[in-house]
Amino acid sequence: MGSAMDHVGAAGGRAKKASGGSQLWKKALLHSSLCFVMGFFTGFAPSSVSDWRSVSPAGVGSSHIVKTPQVIASGAAMDRSLLARDAAARIGGVPRPLLVVVTTTESTPTAAGERAAMLTRMAHTLRLVPPPLLWLVVEAAPDVPATAKLLRDTGILYRHLTYKENFTAAEVAAGKERHHQRNTALEHIERHRLAAIVHFAGLGDVYELRFFDQLRQISTFGAWPVARMSRNERKVVIQGPACSSSKVLGWFSRDLMSNGTAGTGGGTAATSPEIDVHGFAFNSSVLWDPERWGRYPTSEPDKSQDSMRFVQQVVSEDYSKVKGIPPDCLEIMVWGVDTTPPTPTSSQQTPGNKRR
Repeated sequence: MGSAMDHVGAAGGRAKKASGGSQLWKKALLHSSLCFVMGFFTGFAPSSVSDWRSVSPAGVGSSHIVKTPQVIASGAAMDRSLLARDAAARIGGVPRPLLVVVTTTESTPTAAGERAAMLTRMAHTLRLVPPPLLWLVVEAAPDVPATAKLLRDTGILYRHLTYKENFTAAEVAAGKERHHQRNTALEHIERHRLAAIVHFAGLGDVYELRFFDQLRQISTFGAWPVARMSRNERKVVIQGPACSSSKVLGWFSRDLMSNGTAGTGGGTAATSPEIDVHGFAFNSSVLWDPERWGRYPTSEPDKSQDSMRFVQQVVSEDYSKVKGIPPDCLEIMVWGVDTTPPTPTSSQQTPGNKRR
């Protein structure tokens, strides 16, 4: 009888052991299944996603920022990350100022064929500039997809700003679209309080790399001579500040082909030359300076809302705030090629040349 009891006990022990092994096997199977499912879905995630690209709105590529209210809430965290990353770039323990380079694009079909080549050339230039640097590229919404892929492959920290407003061919020729694009960039900088030195870089501009080091020495405004060449006319025009050391005394414009000079000396000329927007830079803090709103009489309320016009007016009127770059303003560090396509005549214009 004792042996029978021993036999029953042994059988019960084997049953319990078998039951325990079955449970362990089920747990292992469940764990393996969960790992497989998680690995399967992880495979669909991008291989490299930064905090910079993770906040883009629905319906737009990961590198774009569209002017919508939904972007503003997520933009604050994004900007804090940007500034923290910028603080890591230092010279001798002192943080380098952030440079914001704004590039506008032409939205005519004629210019579309050249846009990719010029953006690529500009990207290669900016990659040689020591960080921190942020590239703001502004263009019309229909042109976004092709440019988006190009920008993602540059390896440069950038923001791709778009707008939906339409401009006629006459408005484009008059520069109204470019002016709107620059205001779009300044509105973005002001809204997100990007503390930086802001420079407008044309797609046709060519730089001496030392120029970007000079930009970082600007406290409020800086200006320099620009040699501008036109592909439609055989002429080279130099525009910029007339300086004594780094002090700006006035503005001049000289056609090297005709040796003509206009507007030299403290604005005393009958007609002061127009200041090239690619020939000055400024500290972004002027955009939210409280004094800005007191500069205009109540009869001109629109000027205070037009950030680009405000900046242009300050740099052309208040010389005391403008630093000449380089000292004496005698060295050309920026060359510009006029990329405006020639206006087709009525006999030359074809349906393919008409603006979208």
